[in-house]
Amino acid sequence: MRVTLLGTGDTTGTPTVGCDCDTCAEARRRGVERTRFSVHVENERTGEALLVDFSPDFRQQFLGNDVPLPDAGIVTHIHFDHLDGLGNAYRLFDDLPVHAADETDPVTAESVAGTIDRKYDYLDRVTVHPQTPFEPFEICGLEATLVPVDHPPLVCYGLSIEDPVTGAKLSLSGDTSYDVSAASRAVLEGPDLFLADAIVPASLSEHHPLGGAHFDDAGVPRTFGRKHMTREGALDLAADLSATETRLVHTAHFYPADEAFEEPLAIDGETYEL
Repeated sequence: MRVTLLGTGDTTGTPTVGCDCDTCAEARRRGVERTRFSVHVENERTGEALLVDFSPDFRQQFLGNDVPLPDAGIVTHIHFDHLDGLGNAYRLFDDLPVHAADETDPVTAESVAGTIDRKYDYLDRVTVHPQTPFEPFEICGLEATLVPVDHPPLVCYGLSIEDPVTGAKLSLSGDTSYDVSAASRAVLEGPDLFLADAIVPASLSEHHPLGGAHFDDAGVPRTFGRKHMTREGALDLAADLSATETRLVHTAHFYPADEAFEEPLAIDGETYEL
């Protein structure tokens, strides 16, 4: 399994358009980017590839990385930075199966699969495949399982992707607070590579109107506001899951410049062989 991090940033990316903060300036100086979130997974046994989330930066990501177009996709939730790149499917695919959860969101009265089906009904070459959380499904010769996480007010899902032949395993936290259920953690547990939402360092929680949440024994918030993990929370979750390797993703340009490019914060273009 070959994993390429096409997009590792939050909803505005780094550098952020029109921003001259020290972190964005340092990203420009280094020539690195964190575009909106997307992960490419290639099954090297079968020659197939899948895409987790369709970033608005889809075109840039595929022009800038030596990866094939996907044979199928998975969408974790309906926020624009994870879904709106699906419009790029126009004229690029003969058939693109897109898998998403079938649970009805009480806020939208639709499932993630239902929203995609409605929003992109004009893309006749995209077929939406509803999937039930906690039930594994086959995609590109791999076994994937969506699990609920905590990203209010909308439903959102983490994901495990496992090679049934080699046993290699990739887990993604999805956009989430630290409050991931025991049932979901059990599915995500033991990955060779864990991609964890880590929007800001815990020290910045004091600037959020809601502060932080899910404090550790030392009083450090593992959740920023109520929707995303802090760096510290993401690392704690990685330890809880016994991840072999962890990369922190969905990071914001609010990281101080002297921390924004430290390990294990990911940048676009990283590749991993599992």
